[in-house]
Amino acid sequence: MPSPHEPGTLAHKLGEQWPSYAAYVVSFATIGVIWINHHAMLRRWKAVDHTVLLLNLVLLLLIGILPWTTALFAEYLRESDGQHLAAGIYAGSFLAMALAFFVMQRHVLFSKPQLLADEIGPEQQVAVVRRNTVGLLPYVIAVAAAPVSSYLVLVICAAVAVFYALPATTR
Repeated sequence: MPSPHEPGTLAHKLGEQWPSYAAYVVSFATIGVIWINHHAMLRRWKAVDHTVLLLNLVLLLLIGILPWTTALFAEYLRESDGQHLAAGIYAGSFLAMALAFFVMQRHVLFSKPQLLADEIGPEQQVAVVRRNTVGLLPYVIAVAAAPVSSYLVLVICAAVAVFYALPATTR
């Protein structure tokens, strides 16, 4: 009877698919964190305007692209050709999603404060925007790191998901 770790066995084949599992977990965690932070953001609002609705559609579009970028990244993570481009597309999709979230937050906090449910002072506005800005930099670094290491992209994106999964007093 063959060992489960021998080439051709189911266990071996499943083990070879670790990039798919890793990319899926990172993407799922990121989508979960976006959902949690989106919920926290909406709790601060009493109303929305047309711009918020459009920005939210852009955010949803970018979230909807993640399954494709995740599958692409997982498929090419260990390949010698295409891995860096796939990593760049993956990291770029996270950056685009984070930018859309940032723009929506900033729009309401600074351009349309009348949409907020409660009075939020300038200090809290800055704290919310600062926390959102912090998430942009690692994604920029991940995009820049894509030509060097697809594995580094995976680690950076995972680290951002872990950071934003941690509780915060302002979102």
